[in-house]
Amino acid sequence: MSLVRPITRQDIKGPVRYAQIRDDYRNRVIAMKEPRRILIGDRVELVFDNRHTLTLQIEEILRVENMTRDEQIQHEIEEANALMPTETSLAATLFIPLPPDADAIKALKELVGLDEHVILHIVPASPASAGSPHLRPHAIRAAFEAGRSTDEKISAVQYTRYPLSAEALAALTTPGTKLAVEIDHPNYRHRTECSEATRASLAADYK
Repeated sequence: MSLVRPITRQDIKGPVRYAQIRDDYRNRVIAMKEPRRILIGDRVELVFDNRHTLTLQIEEILRVENMTRDEQIQHEIEEANALMPTETSLAATLFIPLPPDADAIKALKELVGLDEHVILHIVPASPASAGSPHLRPHAIRAAFEAGRSTDEKISAVQYTRYPLSAEALAALTTPGTKLAVEIDHPNYRHRTECSEATRASLAADYK
C-alpha cells in the first residue's frame, strides 16, 4: 500500500503496546531510512520521510512523553501528517548537525537563507524526446515549512517539501533515473549524487 497516505489513530499503538515491539520496529525503520539519508557537504543532512518514519516519530514522542489520551495522540498524528509526502510531493527533514564545540549561533547564521537554496534534481537516464516529457531533467527547489527561519536566524531542524509534476514522478519511479541534492547557498555550495537505492526507496513509497 502507498506509504504517502495519512496516518490514522488505528495505526498508532501507544506507549504500552509499542513497548512490546519497539526494538524490532525501530531497527526495521532505521534500516529502511539508510538509503533515504543524504549528506550534503559536511554540515547538512536530509532524510526523506514516509509513513513508516513518521509513525515511528509519533510512537517515540508518545513513549518519551508518556502520552496516552486520545486527544494527545491525535494531536501528534496531525503534526506528523502535515509532514507526510503526498501523491504530488516528496517530503524530507533537513538537519544541520553541529559539533559539540561549535558556536551554534554563528554556524546557523552563516546559513540564513538556506530555505531558498536547496534543489532536488531528477535526471532520467535516457535523453528527452517529444513523446516522453518525463524524460526531461527536473530541478525542484525545496519549499520549507514557514516560521522556522528569519532574516537573522535559522533552526537546526527544517521540514522541506518537493512538488512533483506527473512527469517528475514518472521519472522518479523509473529505474536508472539519477537523483541529486544540491545546495547553492552563497556560503555553502555542495551537490550530492544519490544512489539507485535511494531512488528505489523513494519510488517504492508510491506503489
